[in-house]
Amino acid sequence: MSGALALCCLAAVAAWSLPRPGPVRDGRDRRRRRRARTGDLDPAVLLDLLEAALASGASVPGALLALGAAVEPDPAGRHLQRAGTALQLGASWPEAWHACPPALAAVADTLVPAWLDGVDPCPLVRQAAAGIRARRRRDAREAAARLSARLVLPLGLCFLPAFVLLAMLPVLLSGMGTLLGD
Repeated sequence: MSGALALCCLAAVAAWSLPRPGPVRDGRDRRRRRRARTGDLDPAVLLDLLEAALASGASVPGALLALGAAVEPDPAGRHLQRAGTALQLGASWPEAWHACPPALAAVADTLVPAWLDGVDPCPLVRQAAAGIRARRRRDAREAAARLSARLVLPLGLCFLPAFVLLAMLPVLLSGMGTLLGD
């Protein structure tokens, strides 16, 4: 009897923990495919490198050219170099970034106020990198919370029968023995 109950609980835990397709899984697959197209460049690291180039005194187009040269084997490096060259040749901001992949959107969006309004780009770039990292931490915490909620039922199904068999059953049997013996 208890063996059958244990097998049922084990089957329930196995069925509960099987991966199911859903929006979180689809999002991870989309990110993997996008990274495969644009390489494994992390937008936060790109922004950190861009900040280093800008802090050393490079202009926005010069920093884009240097960043593109630093990540050259990646297709994003060619796009960054193309955008930097276009800006140096006098192209408008949208013209310079029109063919860039979505992975470089954080770089392009961060530098818009610096290019159009003359704002110091270093704090903007630093804040954008911090925002990306904060978003990742938030997403990781949410994923951990979802995982803990999914683990409650399987753990309960495992521990409840053990609690009943090891804690409550002996007490009930001893109580029944006392009642029947009197």
